[in-house]
Amino acid sequence: MEILASAYSVPATRIENDQLRQYMDTSDDWIKERTGIKARHVVTNQKNFDLAYDVAQQLLAKAQVAADQLDFIIVATMSPDYATPAEANRLQAALQADHAFAFNINVACAGFEYALHVADRLMTSPTVHQGIVIGSEVLSRLVDWHDRRTAVLFADGAGGVLINDQGFPVQAVDLKSFGDTEMALVAGEQTNHSPFAEAPSAKPSPFFKMNGRAIYQFAISEVPRSINRALTQAAVAVDDVDWYLLHQANARIVQSVTKKLKANPAKFPINIDEHGNTSAASVPILLAQLAEDGRLQRGQRLVLSGFGGGLSVGSLIVTY
Repeated sequence: MEILASAYSVPATRIENDQLRQYMDTSDDWIKERTGIKARHVVTNQKNFDLAYDVAQQLLAKAQVAADQLDFIIVATMSPDYATPAEANRLQAALQADHAFAFNINVACAGFEYALHVADRLMTSPTVHQGIVIGSEVLSRLVDWHDRRTAVLFADGAGGVLINDQGFPVQAVDLKSFGDTEMALVAGEQTNHSPFAEAPSAKPSPFFKMNGRAIYQFAISEVPRSINRALTQAAVAVDDVDWYLLHQANARIVQSVTKKLKANPAKFPINIDEHGNTSAASVPILLAQLAEDGRLQRGQRLVLSGFGGGLSVGSLIVTY
């Protein structure tokens, strides 16, 4: 799999920590100490599709690939504009990618890693050669902006890659689901408007509900295990990885994973300070930023690891 181009898009509106004080009891110091977040970007009039479309256009331009040369479009998201049609299908129409099939995938914060693995497997078909994988989220509409347990964390953005079936093979894949912990992170609960439905005992809420302690313990234990399984599978040493691109859920989680792997902290870039938690978009945004500023070089070995809702974890070892 060869990554031909990477790109990202975030809303122009930037919200600093102190601006949240008008909605909840919090402070800049409180948020930074617990999460590492200083600011986040949120939409005002944009939708999920708009962010994903911006990324898709950038990818085509950077890779100098025509839309009708795409074989697939995959969008990883837990915050779609509609249940159907999928953002991916809308992109296929807007880009005029007439030969591409398209679909969304929802594995929450591990969505990009799962989608990238699916894309890589699709390209083993003799008729599928290249396509786009995007993580795109508008989490600000799933947040109760008066609940500081969640409102200080989540943000909006999109990132993605255009890949083909050339280059180096994916060296390792580790995917694992923990359905017995499903309720540790919940969002988007639906209301049944059917006239035949019984009235619920409690009013359904679309907003995030999170057991922060459980999520933290899950991340600092299962993410190192997942990465170590991938490293073992690929027969790659911890120090032989050039960059570890982890889901940007919390700076302390990244630091804990670094310590457990006994790895060089300089290999774990962090952008949560400026972008918050953008779920499936966080790893591709980070990847695109590293490529943009020149830190990411061709031939470097990357570990991509996403984790969160489901609960799920996914780690891939790829060559840029």
